Amino acid sequence: MKFQKMHGLGNDFILMDEIDPSKYDLAALAIKLCDRHQGIGADGIILILPSEIADVKMRIINSDGSEADMCGNGIRCFAKYVYDNHINTATSFTIETGAGIMIPELIIEDGKVLFVKVNMGAPHLERSAIPMMGAAGNVINESINIEGRDYKITSLLMGVPHTIVFVNHFDENTILKIGKLIEKHPLFPQGTNVNFVEVLNNNEINVRTWERGAGRTLACGTGSCASAVAASLNNLTGKEVTVHLALGDLLIEWIDGIVYMTGSANHVFEGRVEV
Repeated sequence: MKFQKMHGLGNDFILMDEIDPSKYDLAALAIKLCDRHQGIGADGIILILPSEIADVKMRIINSDGSEADMCGNGIRCFAKYVYDNHINTATSFTIETGAGIMIPELIIEDGKVLFVKVNMGAPHLERSAIPMMGAAGNVINESINIEGRDYKITSLLMGVPHTIVFVNHFDENTILKIGKLIEKHPLFPQGTNVNFVEVLNNNEINVRTWERGAGRTLACGTGSCASAVAASLNNLTGKEVTVHLALGDLLIEWIDGIVYMTGSANHVFEGRVEV
């Protein structure tokens, strides 16, 4: 089967459009193909499929075999793939995801996709929507105890669950250890992605992410959106923020309750693999 390897700011994926998902164990397939030593290597696989309710459908399976409803970096790669491979050549189209219909806008220069802007929808702040255990209400600057130490968190649903921890500086060991523990904390019955955020000024933040089902990744689109929303909710920034990630930037805008994400998507290589 043919595939293309793509990445959004280092968050990398294997994309395929010739697959019938009913004929495969998708969890096992993702684990096999995403293995960085015995497979192609990626944070997840993305399937391009027909849709009955949108122009095209996206399914994403994480490297551990779990399925994600949405992925911000993945949807930019998906949109570029769909356009470059003439599956849909409009500069804006609808994508069916597990988190609802998403609408990307392709920014084209000299016939090539330069950036992809995606309407990511509205963040859901109510605790039960995340979902997170506890009394009803929003989870803003709330304490959570991890191994005897209290951390202040803000949690929300941005297509998938996200929890934000504001820090003064990044510590990779903390990201790896605390990220994993918060991901699987009993407060989150479906787990949560964890974003560590350093606020630079009213318009800029640095973000590092531990992703549910993938572990430490170089970038997370939905995490960047959630981090920008959380920074605004905590009165640390405005509603238009440049998010600095390990390999580049995303522009996140929270306008009239809707979050817009603009960033790049890059083709790495393509080939054929036995599945």
